[in-house]
Amino acid sequence: MGAQVQPQGQVSAGREGTTGWIGQAVSGVLLLGLAGLHMVGHHYIVDGGLRDYGEVLQWIGQPLILFAEVSFLVVVTYHALAGVRSILFDLGLNEGQKKTVSRVLAVVGILTIVYGLFLAFTLFSRA
Repeated sequence: MGAQVQPQGQVSAGREGTTGWIGQAVSGVLLLGLAGLHMVGHHYIVDGGLRDYGEVLQWIGQPLILFAEVSFLVVVTYHALAGVRSILFDLGLNEGQKKTVSRVLAVVGILTIVYGLFLAFTLFSRA
């Protein structure tokens, strides 16, 4: 859709822009908590400030921690790719280019999450 000029000179990004902005804002707020939990769990409550492999297995072996780490993976992937999409859309792409960008970023996001899930559940199974 792109930006549309409204009466009296107001500019509207359209529904697509508003939905993207809300998703970006919500994921940003979620990231504050999830990244905080990740940082505290891996760096501030551990002797020496960093978990070794055995400690990571013990940590990720807890179902609630696994859920938090997987949530972090999904939210950070969404937030990052939504930001890249927004930047690319600001370049003034036509509708076909926007669809291509959206599809490519969706595939990148899915592959990233699938690989991250594979790693997380591999660690979980070794705990």
